[in-house]
Amino acid sequence: TGKTSSARILAKSLNCEAGPTAAPCLVCASCLEIKAGNSPSVFELDAASNNSVDDVRELRDGVRYQPAQLRRKVYVIDEVHMLSTAAFNALLKTLEEPPEHVCFVLATTDPQKVLPTIRSRTQHFEFSLLSATELADYVRWIREDAGLSFDDAAVDHVVRQGRVRLRMEPVPVDAREHLHHELLGEPDQR
Repeated sequence: TGKTSSARILAKSLNCEAGPTAAPCLVCASCLEIKAGNSPSVFELDAASNNSVDDVRELRDGVRYQPAQLRRKVYVIDEVHMLSTAAFNALLKTLEEPPEHVCFVLATTDPQKVLPTIRSRTQHFEFSLLSATELADYVRWIREDAGLSFDDAAVDHVVRQGRVRLRMEPVPVDAREHLHHELLGEPDQR
């Protein structure tokens, strides 16, 4: 549903050379570094497989240091509900009083499993899947934006087949290539 993609967009928004901004440029060195997944200031922890107290202590130890290049460090803890109770408790103090240069994003598919002491100290945003109508509208927007010509039956076919991968950031060139391949069976020759 876009939880970690949204976290990366937040990291770009906080660290874009034109920012902080609600609309990161997506072309500066900071945005490109975050998109490529090699920013030394954006950390992703998969709590499903790194859920111990030691994993959280390692994360907590790095929080106190200023970011190497960017404005803010962003820690994305995916599937945070999988942390052990002891790991949650180790994280609690850091979440209560994070350094100004740090932003935490706790992503989960099961928020009721997150300890109440953690939930009470965080903001909550619920994500949901887009409807078929919303996905079709998005594909039509890409079609118009890219100047492509294919009919609405092809749009509906792509949506029904589940071949639309919506990302929160605009990627019309990638989308154009994907749609050409899916709908026409050939790469875009433009």
